[in-house]
Amino acid sequence: MFQIRPNISILNALIRITCGLTLLSWVTAKLVKQPWRESYLIVALLAAMKVGEGIVRYCPVTDLIQNAGIADSEQDKKEDYVI
Repeated sequence: MFQIRPNISILNALIRITCGLTLLSWVTAKLVKQPWRESYLIVALLAAMKVGEGIVRYCPVTDLIQNAGIADSEQDKKEDYVI
């Protein structure tokens, strides 16, 4: 089974929670005035995602970049032996 380990620091998590809640409150106020704007809904979903990333301390984009770097270095090692 896939286990999720925290891949961001505590400070990074606190910044994500703070910015996410700030954006979420701003978007909520905007949605009250103009509920037909779909762009505010997208921003609200992104802000909620940042809050969730901060609480769980796991960022899938960071994990993707870190794993891509590991995969690239392993591919380079394999290419060295092919010669």
